[in-house]
Amino acid sequence: MSLVKPTHTGYFFGLSIVTLAERLRAGNVTSVELTQAALDSIERLNPLLNAFVSVDAPVALALARKADALLAQGQDLGPLHGIPVAVKDNIDTFDYVTTYGSAHFDGFQPDHDALCVQRVREAGAVIIGKTLTHEFAYGPTGDRSLQGAARNPWDARCITGGSSAGSAAAVASGMVPLALGTDTGGSIRIPSALCGTVGFKPSFACVPVEGVFPLSSSLDHVGPIANHVEDARLLFEVLAGRACAPAANAQPLRVGWITSGSFGPVDAEVNRQVYQAAQQLFGDALQETDELQTMAAGMKDTLQTLQRAEAFEVHAERMRDAPHTFDPEVRERLEVSREVKGWQYIRAQASQAQYKAAMARLFERYDLLVSPSVPITATEVNAREVRVGEQDIDVRAAVLSHTSAWNLIGLPSISLPVGHVRGMPVGLQVIGAAGEDDRLLQVMSRLFVRG
Repeated sequence: MSLVKPTHTGYFFGLSIVTLAERLRAGNVTSVELTQAALDSIERLNPLLNAFVSVDAPVALALARKADALLAQGQDLGPLHGIPVAVKDNIDTFDYVTTYGSAHFDGFQPDHDALCVQRVREAGAVIIGKTLTHEFAYGPTGDRSLQGAARNPWDARCITGGSSAGSAAAVASGMVPLALGTDTGGSIRIPSALCGTVGFKPSFACVPVEGVFPLSSSLDHVGPIANHVEDARLLFEVLAGRACAPAANAQPLRVGWITSGSFGPVDAEVNRQVYQAAQQLFGDALQETDELQTMAAGMKDTLQTLQRAEAFEVHAERMRDAPHTFDPEVRERLEVSREVKGWQYIRAQASQAQYKAAMARLFERYDLLVSPSVPITATEVNAREVRVGEQDIDVRAAVLSHTSAWNLIGLPSISLPVGHVRGMPVGLQVIGAAGEDDRLLQVMSRLFVRG
């Protein structure tokens, strides 16, 4: 895949943390120099892209000096030692204001780090700042937040996708080489696809969510956004608190291309570009499967019921006491969420278990499933309708259509940048079987080399 540059790029564009770590340990660069490069890139690009909502240069540089001092003393804390990393603003950090993208928490500073942030720090990373999240992570466009809209590095008139909007824009533009995101219906993979990064959603409960503001307790995931699959794997290992298991003996892959249209309309050029990329990666192992066509609508309804009920539970008192403090669009979603009945929620839980069983049976015949990550390219900020073929469809429904099923089932899935359509990035989504995070990452590290 040729590495075409977006309009707005910083120091870390396309760089691998593997390479950066080698240079650090060889003494060719220092953490202070990398951190200053990140700060300079943020200062130059953030006024255009609005990816970061909070940056503290003195704190970041102090952490970098400490990382350099430890390395000089022979103390290597791990794969992220001295590497600048950004953290989504719905993840608690004791030393940065954490607003969750909402006026309800304007100026709020947590007492403790989220467990995932604690692990990143223990691995030696330099937390460079907090990135914009769609308010309370309840939106897939990234343009409804206390801090405004994040902007796409390929065209600043366009959305990044959400809700990990700032994290994807920060990595895609090269402000930082790595960022943490969260994913409840596609919130890592959607902005990764629309901005041109690697975004990995682990299996459910594989990475702890303590200290992450909840959107939907049965669907929330934490994961990495990176330039390269290998970088995502290294950050995943840190987040999960364990190394990936060694690869088993390679067997011929069985890869199912999810029939176009199974999860809704797809832009023809996006579909063509992503399918060609899948053919290049998997060759004769790729075969079409139409088995999800009959399940897709039910999976979507089940996820919506669970997410709405669980999201409203989190915000019930805020909706009662201060509803107008929410962004109007987010408030509207919560008003709809209020209507879910108890019996509907219980029934959705039962349906979720049935879909998990059905997908387990499907993965007896396939090792991987693949599809476009998002069926369209990035739309303009604030657009809420998009033309796909002969249809005008809701932008939010479109961008969520191919990702949310894998939150419902809790399967590991990764979005890979596989080219451009009309000058904007598109992503290939690869889904693994339950608990097969290690294998998915290892296979894609081997097969997918970003040019």
